Amino acid sequence: MTIFTSATDADGVATITWDLPGKSMNVLNMEGIAELESLFDAALADDAVKGIIITSAKPDFAAGMDINIIAKMKDSAGETPAQGLMDGLMNMHGILRKIERAGMDPKTNKGGKPVAAALPGLALGIGLEIPLACHRIFAADNPKARIGLPEILIGIFPGMGGTTRLVRKMGVMAAAPYLMEGKTLAPAKAKSAGLIDEVVPPEELLARAKEWVLNAKDADIVKPWDAKGYKMPGGAPYHPAGFMTYLGSSAMVHGKTQGVYPAAKAMLSAAYEGAQVPFDTALKIEARWFTHVLMNPSSGAMLRSIFINKQALEKGAVRPEAPDQSVKKLGVIGAGMMGAGIGYVAANAGIDVVLIDRDQEAADKGKAHAESILDKGMSRKRVTQEKKDAVLARINATPDYSALDGCDLVVEAVFEDPGVKAETTQKAEAALPDDAIFATNTSTLPISDLAKASGNPENFIGIHFFSPVDKMMLVEIIRGKETGDRAVAKALDFVRQIRKTPIVVNDARFFYANRCIIPYINEGVRMVAEGVSPALIENAAKQLGFPLGPLQLVDETSVDLGVKIAKATKAAMGDAYPESPSDDVLFKLFDEGRLGRKSNAGFYEYDEKGKRTGLWPGLAENWPASDDQPDLTTVQHRLAMIQTLEAVRALEENVLMDIREGDVGAILGWGFMPWSGGPFSWLDILGAGKAVEICDGLTSEFGDRFTAPKILHDLAASGEGFYQKYQPEADAA
Repeated sequence: MTIFTSATDADGVATITWDLPGKSMNVLNMEGIAELESLFDAALADDAVKGIIITSAKPDFAAGMDINIIAKMKDSAGETPAQGLMDGLMNMHGILRKIERAGMDPKTNKGGKPVAAALPGLALGIGLEIPLACHRIFAADNPKARIGLPEILIGIFPGMGGTTRLVRKMGVMAAAPYLMEGKTLAPAKAKSAGLIDEVVPPEELLARAKEWVLNAKDADIVKPWDAKGYKMPGGAPYHPAGFMTYLGSSAMVHGKTQGVYPAAKAMLSAAYEGAQVPFDTALKIEARWFTHVLMNPSSGAMLRSIFINKQALEKGAVRPEAPDQSVKKLGVIGAGMMGAGIGYVAANAGIDVVLIDRDQEAADKGKAHAESILDKGMSRKRVTQEKKDAVLARINATPDYSALDGCDLVVEAVFEDPGVKAETTQKAEAALPDDAIFATNTSTLPISDLAKASGNPENFIGIHFFSPVDKMMLVEIIRGKETGDRAVAKALDFVRQIRKTPIVVNDARFFYANRCIIPYINEGVRMVAEGVSPALIENAAKQLGFPLGPLQLVDETSVDLGVKIAKATKAAMGDAYPESPSDDVLFKLFDEGRLGRKSNAGFYEYDEKGKRTGLWPGLAENWPASDDQPDLTTVQHRLAMIQTLEAVRALEENVLMDIREGDVGAILGWGFMPWSGGPFSWLDILGAGKAVEICDGLTSEFGDRFTAPKILHDLAASGEGFYQKYQPEADAA
């Protein structure tokens, strides 16, 4: 397989072209690294070659390193993986340094061959790190392209020279948004920021790069850090200004990561330490810290869940065999915030939508919600007037059920009331084609019970969207007892069309996501009733990496929703309902009208603009903090383990059928400790034996809700992990 090719023209310019066979996007693999080095060596050695251009034959330059290779680097690094990783990284640094020095004399910095990078489109990760080693970066004027180093978003950091070069090129303060936040830019903005050098018309890309190569002088190809007298932009760490910059950066990183994301700390360490030594030593420091990250199980777990498993699910890893079920016309019944959001994302994806509510005014209000989202996009220059008009034209807002004629999928998003949903189902099915799929959007009501109102239960399915629909990426698909494969395929294909990530679970009360979220909330509220300081509860959660503490999460989702769920669950379970002190707290807040953010009063207080100002003092008055507060670790174990155990029970009871869905769903659905890779990955990091030990301690002190399930005991006895025992065969291979 040939990945890179080289051709030298009559003017002596060698163009090395990247074109990974069989892929729409270039990613770098081990074969590609070897080919790039070989072709570059040949161009350097050829006296007829005056300069070199590195470009792509595809519309984009590169999406980065092959993530599957990164995920397996530790396992493939031999008996001493740390040394193996370090050696491999230094080999890659050597190749990029060879491009950067391009044959110039080490003492005089003369005699090198100019090297230009010509980027036709997207350039991310190693797709920017290679150009950063070149002497000039040209990018085609393609506003849809993105340029940057987003590695931090998947649990690693730019470890092929990107961190060291960008800090030396821009200074740590200017480089921070691109290194520490993974921010990517369109070419024009990338040039303004200093990431790249030239933005040119697409048809002139190679010609302009060639022109520069042929006219470049010795001084043009010497990087600032290789030139005599170089000074770090913004100051080195031992300079007063630089010291303050790094001090602020350290505080910012810790504030955003709470210290639980190893890559962020490692990257800042590489930048700080590297800025105090010569460039080549800085590359070794970067490689050492990158090795440190790859050796940390957190990075592997994040890569597996956030990239590999998420991508597999989006590509149909759990899709049943069925012909293409792409949605052509969608019906949405219920034009409230949820239904309007569903209608918007479908119309935005190019699907015609019929949005139905009780009267024209209510239906129009739902369409207006879509318009408000588009207006916000226009204000941020992300949406054009033409785009807005096209999306709104696809939404037919009406109270007339006969407009559902021709819809191949309907999503019902009315009140969480079985009677209302049953009436809506029958009314809709009377207007629908016989082969249409009917989906109910519900967060708690069992799908098999709701399907009893349908004349075609095999075509009845649950699709649980998360709010706000336009922002939340997870969609939970629930298979009822009689749901057929075609309905599942239709739901999955629809989710793919609207560019979200699906998980498929079997029917049970609360399904998977809410089954885990509700115990997390209840445990936090229970601790308030026990006299645990609310600030300790909230900060314990945040220091685990949860985006919201359980009390803030109640406020965001609304206290009255929690009360409603508690009452409905108690009515359904009867004497089996587990009484909890958390109910008393929620009911007290409800009775006092403290319904959360929507009422500007809940566990937190809010100003007139709806901004949180602090925890409600009434918590201390109604549930005084005890003198003997638990330690941080105990609170964290309670909050993390209560939801993790529900994930394990969901797998044990076959509600959850694939641990990949369990991990991806937890991260995307409610922000379960992303650094851990999800509940099953977290248990594998802990080890089943240690997890059982923690559960036994919690059970003895706090009750049977922390009892470790049998499959966790079994794994502890065998010494296996969830991904050893339950990883799907095709994925494991």
